[in-house]
Amino acid sequence: MLMRIVEMTSSAPSVTHVIDVGEPVSAVTSLGDDVFVVRWPSCQGVEVYDAGTFTLQHRLQVLGLSGGSRGLAACASNKCLYASDSSANLIHRVDLSGSYAVTRWSVGSGPGGLTVGIDKNVLVVIRLKCKLQQFTTHGSRLRIIQLQPDIQFPSQVIQLSSGQFVISHEGSVHGVCLVDDKGAVVRSYGGARGSGLTKMNEPVGLAVDKHGNILVADQLNNRLLVLDPTLTSSREMSVSVDGGLEEPYSLWYDKSRGRLYVSEQDGNRVIIIDHLKDFTATQV
Repeated sequence: MLMRIVEMTSSAPSVTHVIDVGEPVSAVTSLGDDVFVVRWPSCQGVEVYDAGTFTLQHRLQVLGLSGGSRGLAACASNKCLYASDSSANLIHRVDLSGSYAVTRWSVGSGPGGLTVGIDKNVLVVIRLKCKLQQFTTHGSRLRIIQLQPDIQFPSQVIQLSSGQFVISHEGSVHGVCLVDDKGAVVRSYGGARGSGLTKMNEPVGLAVDKHGNILVADQLNNRLLVLDPTLTSSREMSVSVDGGLEEPYSLWYDKSRGRLYVSEQDGNRVIIIDHLKDFTATQV
């Protein structure tokens, strides 16, 4: 493992660390002093890095978890880590209270990104069925929300404090939607595949700041887009990192540290941006 540290050149937030994983990174999240990473294709469970030194500490053995994992989410309340597995159509739950015991349950066809909801249950998008499913921490299904047809292949979901959902998706439309608890689209941003500020090319990872601004990993455009809370305007967040962003995929914003994690599919890295209180910075 190679770790590179990029010195900050101004008072603006900047890339502070880069973890060179050596393979595409399909998911990243953190909890406390642990950073969790899933690589692809030679997935060997979940790698755990130290959040202070960014050195590999150990691996969580998650039997059956493949590199097809499209999402990780950690829950402090339930002391566990969730990993979606699109190859086996499962959600894996890892106990983080000390035993590291793993349980799993089936979710149907092609689970994508997942998140911990405001009620501390787990939410996962089902890509091939255009659905959003909600489960208790131990895998009991609470509800299924059928998404509207214009959301063809949902990629990631986050839940806002209002209870509504933000979902990234691709298909005939590449964009981001605000969805209510019935699956109806309230607002949307995007259109046909493209590279302008009003278009995206396989948007995947999502994060939201304290002001409601939404950060999007616009994967095949090799950029991060910031959408305003009303989903009416966007701008690019310029990230100064060697070689530029290379297919940013998964995002995790640790509000307690003011830290953003960005995983890459093509760059084989996890990029860490510190001192980011929100997404209003014009350059990082």
